[in-house]
Amino acid sequence: MSNAKERKHAKKMRNQPTNVTLSSGFVADSGVKYHNGGGKPFQSQKEPHSGTSRQRQTKMSHHSLAESDAKEQSSSRVTFKKKGGWKAGPEGTSQEIPKYITASTFAQARAAEISAMLKAVAQKSSNSLVFQTLPRHMRRRAMSHNVKRLPRRLQEIAQKEAEKAVHQKKEHSKNKCHKARRCHINRMLEFNRRQKKNKWLETHIWHAKRFHMVKRWGYCLGERPTVKSHRACYRAMTSRCLLQDLSYYCCLELKGKEAEILKALSPMCSIDTGLTFAAVHCLSGKRQGSLMLYRANKYPREMLGPVTFIWKAERTPGDTSESRQLWIWLHPSLKQDILEEIKAVCQCMEPTKSTVCLPDPLLTPSQEKSQTDLPKEKLGKKRKWKDDEENAKPIKKVFGDGTRDPLQPYSWISPTTGIVISDLTMEMNRFRLIGPLSHSILIEALKAASVHTEGEDTEKTPHRWWIETCRNPDSVSLHHRQETIFELLGGITSPAEIPAGTILGLTVGDPRINLPQKRSKVLPNPEKCQDNEKVRQLLLEGVPVECSHSFLWNQDICKSVTENKISDQDLNRKRSELLVPGSQLFLGPHESKVPILLIQQPGKVTGDAQRGWGSGWDVLLPKGWAMAFWIPFIYRGARVGGLKETVVHSQYKRSPNVPGDFPDCPAGILFAEEQAKNLLEKYKRRPPAKRPNYVKLGTLAPFCCPWEQLTRDWESRVQAQDESSAASSPGGEESSLRRDVVPGVPMPGRTRQLSGDEGTPLNDSSEPQGVMATDGPARVGTEGVVGQGASGSLLCVLSPSLTM
Repeated sequence: MSNAKERKHAKKMRNQPTNVTLSSGFVADSGVKYHNGGGKPFQSQKEPHSGTSRQRQTKMSHHSLAESDAKEQSSSRVTFKKKGGWKAGPEGTSQEIPKYITASTFAQARAAEISAMLKAVAQKSSNSLVFQTLPRHMRRRAMSHNVKRLPRRLQEIAQKEAEKAVHQKKEHSKNKCHKARRCHINRMLEFNRRQKKNKWLETHIWHAKRFHMVKRWGYCLGERPTVKSHRACYRAMTSRCLLQDLSYYCCLELKGKEAEILKALSPMCSIDTGLTFAAVHCLSGKRQGSLMLYRANKYPREMLGPVTFIWKAERTPGDTSESRQLWIWLHPSLKQDILEEIKAVCQCMEPTKSTVCLPDPLLTPSQEKSQTDLPKEKLGKKRKWKDDEENAKPIKKVFGDGTRDPLQPYSWISPTTGIVISDLTMEMNRFRLIGPLSHSILIEALKAASVHTEGEDTEKTPHRWWIETCRNPDSVSLHHRQETIFELLGGITSPAEIPAGTILGLTVGDPRINLPQKRSKVLPNPEKCQDNEKVRQLLLEGVPVECSHSFLWNQDICKSVTENKISDQDLNRKRSELLVPGSQLFLGPHESKVPILLIQQPGKVTGDAQRGWGSGWDVLLPKGWAMAFWIPFIYRGARVGGLKETVVHSQYKRSPNVPGDFPDCPAGILFAEEQAKNLLEKYKRRPPAKRPNYVKLGTLAPFCCPWEQLTRDWESRVQAQDESSAASSPGGEESSLRRDVVPGVPMPGRTRQLSGDEGTPLNDSSEPQGVMATDGPARVGTEGVVGQGASGSLLCVLSPSLTM
């Protein structure tokens, strides 16, 4: 044996005792035994359980057993290769495992092997800590100093590692740092103070631990996850489910007579861009609509931006008033311009005091000073909670929203038309689930609320509105119909099969009650309701109009649901009091009932490839219930995305993203300016030798797109070509007249507005010459200039409206 092999063998056997020899296997002859380590075997007696043999076994010494085992192992090393493979033992003998052994003597004979094994297991083979052995998606930054953030099976090992590291470190001074000495008594006050400029969503703390946060549009939002997730999020949108928090979207509510609302909003939209507020399916409350808003009587110029809207269902149980409700959902960057224009067309300039979305006032400067000037002995000490209103401290609340000051009015009324405009921003939470498994996650996480009718005391129950609702037979019947339709969604493969914009109202129980112990992946059940006629009817006709009703439209009920929510602490305490740990918690009538709205979001509608890609559901919830629904969705397999995933979803769906893809509206112009500023700062931060030379690359505008200059050059070029062609050809007047005959083109400027309807082509069937066909987001809010090129064919140039 060479020196290298000897060293390798010695290193391998360094932990083995000298009296242990590793054999190829444990073999023994069933009929042969060795006596006192001797080499001669003797035949066992016919009665294996006789007392003589037992006494002989117990009187054997440790030395004789060890010697016998060693000789057994040495004899078993002799192997013979036969047809069936390698076999141990002398040739011609049958090898069998003994039927029974004495545990005590067997363990004593191999005590050295067991101690060597325990010694080898106790020694670490690597220098990595225990939390570094976890997969990346389970690691948390707090694991290095808080062992409770690790799984329970690893907490004891991590505690030993932490104690060992503490002894190795130098002892620090017991004096607290300056930041710890001036820590705030109430953390909620600190959170509220930090939200004065940029508001937090209810899921902000969850996002801040896992996302890169950015400050946009008056909010602090999650831009992208801290881990690699681009491909994973695309897979989630394609075959699984992606979850997003869209609670920063703004909601404007209009109350009044239907005719007055439609009359006031008609100057802000046009039928040339598609459906309006008066669409039949949308007006009944059955579907969600979308359109482009312009300044009053300024179409096709001065576009404000895209919005979505839903009407409250006409026939609702117990509602006999003629007043209708309309919710307009829009991006926060578009809110100020659209709100001012709606107030102008509805003549709602008088602020009114309403019980809807009353914002809590912020602390005054004197109150803030009194909080900071507390005695030093009270800093850092916990105080008992007092129930009196004067000494009560504020709980976690969001003051106002990111698009308005909390002290500004939030509701306006028109004395002439009777229309009331209310700003419901941050009064509801909106989640978006994208992907084919979105409805499967909804069915698994949400359960319809149980009906309580008999033996319930209305005064003692905190959810009195639900008890009163259950006493109405029509309301109970409607609730059961909604529950049946919600269960039918389990037989649908993808949300794209349902009609676009379908609305379903529902009242569900607390989703925290049936929260699973571990995170799992929900799979659809294609066999469920596959051949049911009700599923086919649902796919063809959609949800009935009456089933789109939801108590979410009633602000008093939403306020009661928010105030009477059971805290997580009380819920966990009731779980700990269960007789059988881990069993289902039953609260009965004390369980919270939450009204929600489910809105189907259509996916990709352009092109033939992957139609319906990116479809899903939007869930509208009352405020205060975001985390109660957020965690159950994640525990069913939903992956969370941020603003970056929103842009990627729009790109793959071939739909314009707000506000970057709308350079006509004021929000798009402001977004382009901010983007150019950020790109220029990033360019200047690089060393001069490492900056790309845009002059040599031929890039005229590397940081922004000069739409105004570009369209002006195009118009001047087309005008010059028209003049030259008219002067050179004798039939210039005729060709000019032919170009002006294009439908929809005004005679003086030879321009026409590109319709927002995707089915409206730019060229007419009577003029098949080379008119450029354009579709996509560029058609919205732009003008087409029609002229004749050098080849004599028609030329179309897109130019934004004059708001640029």
